[in-house]
Amino acid sequence: MQTSSARRHFLTSLPLAAIGLAMTSAGTGAQQTPSANTLVAYFTRTGNTRVIALQVRRARQAALIEIRPAEPYPEDYEETVAQARRETEQGFLPPLAQLVANLDQYQEVFLGFPIWGTTAPPVIRSFLRSHDLAGKIIRPFITHGGYGLGNSLDVIRSLAPSAMFEPPFSLEADQERRTMEQVRSWLG
Repeated sequence: MQTSSARRHFLTSLPLAAIGLAMTSAGTGAQQTPSANTLVAYFTRTGNTRVIALQVRRARQAALIEIRPAEPYPEDYEETVAQARRETEQGFLPPLAQLVANLDQYQEVFLGFPIWGTTAPPVIRSFLRSHDLAGKIIRPFITHGGYGLGNSLDVIRSLAPSAMFEPPFSLEADQERRTMEQVRSWLG
């Protein structure tokens, strides 16, 4: 009786152990697919860029990594804008939460990010400085709040000068800014 109870406990705990192992390995780098030679690397604040990243991942059966700073940006939109402005003006490159450990296996990198202050966010600059993308095909996808791409393409090209760049996909996705403006107007 005790043996069958122990056996049943062991068998029922196997799926939980598998989930734990999967979560541990997912935190060490890009989420893998069996034969992916394409990586989707993206940074998002509100989730707009993530939507595009997930669609690209599905369409290309690509590996996926979210680019995150070691210290997250503030939740408050205006605090984030102020911090990003300071970082850009000072040339500060925030440390990253993780690096892509096996970048050599990827031939193509879809690089996604929002425009911050008419340029690429500091965390994207950190990502490009921290990874050698020489010889890789870079396909930028960029969200913005209505002001366009600014100098972001020049910035990413300067930080990955030996990569081959394809034309970017860009999308106006400024719901957060518009919402804040409408609430301010409503509040008077």
